[in-house]
Amino acid sequence: MGIEEFDVFVIGTGTAGKSVAKECVEEGLRVAIADNREYGGTCANRGCDPKKVLVGLTEILDRADKMKGYGITKLPEFSWKDLMQFKKTFTVAVPAATEKDMEALGIKMYHQSPKFLDENTLSVEGKTVKAKKIVIATGNKPLELPIPGRDLPITSDDFLELEELPESMIFIGAGYIGMEFAHIAARCGVEVTIIEGESRSLNNFDEDMVKHLQKASEEIGIKFIFDSEVTGIEKLQTNYRVTANQKGKKIELKAKLVVNTAGRVPSIDDLDLEKGNVEFSKKGITVNKHLQSPSNKSVYACGDVSASEGLPLTPLSSQEARLVAGNILDKDREKTVDYPPQPSVVFTLPNLASVGLNEKQAKEQGYDFRLEQKLIPEWFNAKRINEEYYAYKTLVDKESGLVLGAHLVGPDAGEMINMVVMAMCGKLTCETLKGMIFSYPSWGSDLKAMV
Repeated sequence: MGIEEFDVFVIGTGTAGKSVAKECVEEGLRVAIADNREYGGTCANRGCDPKKVLVGLTEILDRADKMKGYGITKLPEFSWKDLMQFKKTFTVAVPAATEKDMEALGIKMYHQSPKFLDENTLSVEGKTVKAKKIVIATGNKPLELPIPGRDLPITSDDFLELEELPESMIFIGAGYIGMEFAHIAARCGVEVTIIEGESRSLNNFDEDMVKHLQKASEEIGIKFIFDSEVTGIEKLQTNYRVTANQKGKKIELKAKLVVNTAGRVPSIDDLDLEKGNVEFSKKGITVNKHLQSPSNKSVYACGDVSASEGLPLTPLSSQEARLVAGNILDKDREKTVDYPPQPSVVFTLPNLASVGLNEKQAKEQGYDFRLEQKLIPEWFNAKRINEEYYAYKTLVDKESGLVLGAHLVGPDAGEMINMVVMAMCGKLTCETLKGMIFSYPSWGSDLKAMV
């Protein structure tokens, strides 16, 4: 059998990979795509979308609990089994629908992770293929714990498939995945403990806002154990035992289930990148300002797997995919990365949201800024739903009057932060924002008093 040749070979069928493949084939190129898991990628199958469906139930439970005695006389009952069936209505059809779209466009599909044989040659499904351009869009995968018993904990992928919830769970890692899934479990009645190697949770977010979220987390029963390095996991008769080193002291925890939420790493182990002369690091595929491999100009990387300045966010993957496709096709549009303000949200309850600079970054960059910071449970929007944790911190450049950064905690912070993004992208001054008329009483209207 001869070697099959393509103009573009895309590895990964998530948001980034699909976008590049579709645009290239629509421009008349011969395109192939491959994935070693179900087509459709992390976000739609086992990430953002199904997670948010589960969060939807906890929003109802949380709202009812806060309004108990203020109109709610009985808390709602729920069925985890029914919730999971509802979740499946969003995920089950994704792989087949994705493949149907690819087939209709004439994209050749493979169901295995390719391996590089040389700079333009891949081995996939026992076949050898060549491509003028190769796009790596394999995303991230759960970090494997380098400890005895590493195969015992489940991951966030598995959590989303749980047929029933256990009585107790230990989450290893207090990043955004650990916090979000711990909140879901705790609000559904699970006894939750989070063990974290750092001195606090959510290390990449504003410390003051995280403190508010941690207090809210503790009030729903989540226990935190910080400064603790997990050293082993054992399966007992009915429980799992997690052993950790907390500043030289050995501690042991037991629970019915353990979840590895220690983080995610680039999914590149199966690619044999060295043979393709593709440089990489712990952060992912090394790329230049064109999202192109500097060591192999035939290779591009976009989405979570690229070691770019972009955050691991689905909307960012779409932006990077558009840039890569534009470069391959030599489109008359932006050819180098220029990232707009990138918001990041932790979908706990309350939400934690952030965009732009924090205080340290603003000082390092030499800004003379005004800082606004306050815990505001007495503001109407929080008070009307009996929400105790509603807070903000905003940084405003004194010279220009522009917002440098915003950090929010609140029930609708994930939506409110989008208005800050619009203000920052549009270079709207605080005076301009204060002069606007927003609908009231709405969460968005509160932003005028936050800047």
